[in-house]
Amino acid sequence: MKKIIFNISEIAKYLYATPLVIFGLFHFLNASALVGMVPIPGGVFWIYLTGLSLILAGVSIIIQKLDEWSSFLLAVLLLVFVLTIHLPDVVAGGEMAQMYMTNLLKDLALAGGALIYWNSKKLNI
Repeated sequence: MKKIIFNISEIAKYLYATPLVIFGLFHFLNASALVGMVPIPGGVFWIYLTGLSLILAGVSIIIQKLDEWSSFLLAVLLLVFVLTIHLPDVVAGGEMAQMYMTNLLKDLALAGGALIYWNSKKLNI
């Protein structure tokens, strides 16, 4: 039974980290389209920093180096996105409210997954 859980954990690690790397790459490929979402000055810089952060977090989880730190910081980053980018868009309503809610829930779920991963590393599971 322990071997099955280990194998599932290995697969889950890749299932979780791979989209992070892809989302990070999207930040580099579509920076000009994303810059309007940045709620603070600095525009493209924050898009590139976020993309790099997502890529590094995904790679860290895959190679299991500094993954405890990166998963915790990833959760914080994603919760900041939820509160500062997605929630104001959802509250504003309008035609795009459902898409904004989808993004809010996606980032909330990814933050939850990062916290679960972080906690499993702390508990040495």
